Amino acid sequence: MAGTVLLDVRDDVATLTLNRPTALNALSVEMMQDLGAAVRELAARHDYGVVVIAGAGEHFMAGGDLKDFARHFSLSKESRQAVFRALIEQHINPVIDALQRLDQPVIARVRGACAGFGLSLMAGCDFAVAADNALFTTAYVGIGLPGDGGASYFLPRIVGRRRAAELLLLGERFDAAEALRLGLLNRVAAPAALDDEVARLAARLLAGPRRTQAEIKRLLLDSHDASLQAQLQSEAEAFGRCSADADFVEGVSAFLDKRKPQFKAG
Repeated sequence: MAGTVLLDVRDDVATLTLNRPTALNALSVEMMQDLGAAVRELAARHDYGVVVIAGAGEHFMAGGDLKDFARHFSLSKESRQAVFRALIEQHINPVIDALQRLDQPVIARVRGACAGFGLSLMAGCDFAVAADNALFTTAYVGIGLPGDGGASYFLPRIVGRRRAAELLLLGERFDAAEALRLGLLNRVAAPAALDDEVARLAARLLAGPRRTQAEIKRLLLDSHDASLQAQLQSEAEAFGRCSADADFVEGVSAFLDKRKPQFKAG
């Protein structure tokens, strides 16, 4: 796949690259469309075990492309409202939902600027690994927007409601150390070591039990809207499904034999 988003699958890793490096990978309308196409392709494929989302060049994503947005200023207020609402509903929301529902773990590899939708996208991944010189901001309030891409969903669940309010209402910049402290990142590495850190994390996930990983992702996603009783039942059902899998036998046997388990791929 060519264009503003690249998808490459090799060695069991699907790498999705935001590909507008000269624009700091800012999200244009074209990139919204390309991102949707790439994620739909990911959802239809089964030849990978981990997804890595990265930005081409020195930045992850510097938010929306404001020049692209400004092209709609000549529209009436009513038309502009309809256009931007449709962009979010048709292109942004399906991407975030599909990434959440993938069976495979998703890792955000972050360097440089991570702002606006870039921060939402990172927060919606299962893991986030960043270079120690990365900079973060929600940015939306500075241009009179409330946020998109699940910002108001993920941030309260990761950092708590009060900190989420601070991040969204003030829109201040913060560094990788603060992002790690807030729980927005899993790991921080020197820029030169970022790729190795992401590769190590991907390798650990690839060595794990695939069905179990998919069940964990589903349980975590569904837990937000479930009662305790419903979630306990979901856990019981997932536990039962995994216990019938060969990886359960391998995991227990390896523990008893004092060796590393060799889980099957796929």
